[in-house]
Amino acid sequence: MMEARGSSAEVLLQRPWLPVSISGCQLLTKSWFGETAYHVLLTDMHCVWEERMDAAAIQQRSQELNRRLRAPVKAFFSHLCEVVQPCLTGSDGRVDGEAQISLTRQEDGDIRMKLKSELAGLPFYWEFHCTPAPVTVVCAQLVRPLLAMSHLLQRQVEQLGGLLGRKDAEIQDFRENGATLSRERLQTDVFEEQTYREDFMSKALPQLCSEHQDALGFNDDLQHLYAAIVAHGNTRKRKRSEEDRPPAEEPDLTSSLGGSISSDTGEVREQSPDRQVNTAGAKMADRPTVKQSRPVTSEPAERPSSKLKKKKVGLFR
Repeated sequence: MMEARGSSAEVLLQRPWLPVSISGCQLLTKSWFGETAYHVLLTDMHCVWEERMDAAAIQQRSQELNRRLRAPVKAFFSHLCEVVQPCLTGSDGRVDGEAQISLTRQEDGDIRMKLKSELAGLPFYWEFHCTPAPVTVVCAQLVRPLLAMSHLLQRQVEQLGGLLGRKDAEIQDFRENGATLSRERLQTDVFEEQTYREDFMSKALPQLCSEHQDALGFNDDLQHLYAAIVAHGNTRKRKRSEEDRPPAEEPDLTSSLGGSISSDTGEVREQSPDRQVNTAGAKMADRPTVKQSRPVTSEPAERPSSKLKKKKVGLFR
């Protein structure tokens, strides 16, 4: 179960936040639907809610909401995905001609999304019980990527400001060498970064604060930027995990060569033939269990010697 949750969170992290409107509520959502499980995240920028459900939990809730439903999860889960996914990716609350979805806020701070559709000619009901997400989930799925996006966009602004400064210097050089504009309307003022920032903040900030709906939106460019930052972070994480892996253990040369390695010279010292014979004899003497596992007969002397040799050879190879 923990493995499945971890994998769903990783897949969900790679998906951008999408602006949706459900029952008049402006939200950002991201969702993951597996074969018989799902993970949903919602935020109105005041709180972040989530729900994770596996097959057993889905089966239990489906029976609570649909008393006549006796089908396994796989039989109706595809229908649930087809009905709810369009709503969680930015379409209107009315998914198709018969399906409806609504959102209500609970007194305890939770959010419930109720779905009503038709399955095999019978009403099918479903509810998403979304609770406030843990701080770790909020940081991983929203805060850290947004901070990375803001830093990246700030660097882009700085580079564009430097580029404009160089362009102004280039234009000034042309003018000093006698170049003139063919159209006066193409003439621009020299770019001053501080003046531009003050003018931009005074005009853009009030407009942004007044447009509450658009303030939550992730347009296509921001969605691509979010996905690129998350993908880059996952690549760095994989590289660090590969570097932190312990090196493979080196083979034991002492056991493989049948000798001992000197700590001073690193040379392998071979054992004397007499010592090898004694060692082999000691090993044979220490194996009473092997002898006991063989069947005992009343007349061992009558056995041919050739068969005894074959059995000894087989035991030690």
